[in-house]
Amino acid sequence: MAARLKEMYKDVVFKGLMEKFKYKNVMEVPKLTKVTINMGLGDAKDNAKLMETAVEELAIISGQRPVVTKAKKSVANFKVRQGMPVGAKVTLRGDNMYEFVDKFFNISLPRVRDFKGVNNNSFDGRGNFAMGIKDQLIFPEINYDKVDKIKGMDIIFTTTAKTDEEAHALLELLGMPFAK
Repeated sequence: MAARLKEMYKDVVFKGLMEKFKYKNVMEVPKLTKVTINMGLGDAKDNAKLMETAVEELAIISGQRPVVTKAKKSVANFKVRQGMPVGAKVTLRGDNMYEFVDKFFNISLPRVRDFKGVNNNSFDGRGNFAMGIKDQLIFPEINYDKVDKIKGMDIIFTTTAKTDEEAHALLELLGMPFAK
């Protein structure tokens, strides 16, 4: 069974973007290509269990096993050696991506305390959108009692849009609650 948001993209979003931007070719219509979730863990160099729990939580949130990222260079001030684990990341594509985005827009974001909408200024100039989350407790899959430390994460939405305006329209039609 295809993801609900993927069906909505084909039925509603695609037609809405074609009408709004008056594309001549259907291949010009922007689409979501991937979603990357990154969790940086500077404290993991001292506590190996912290890395394990972060990888576990990221796997539960995304539905896919994360990759442990390692330090590229040694930094003496932070007591980091080259090759030490410093974070975890997941790249979602296809149905997994649409399932995560649907859950994120409709369930997780409304659970953020004092949520007034997503900032409009987080586009990179090439049609991609990046945002940060302060804690992982907004996701319903995370058991509140088992969380030992609150960890934030960065979520990057990569699109085929050429401009930020096109990417904004795409994400808004997909259901991202932008601040007014």
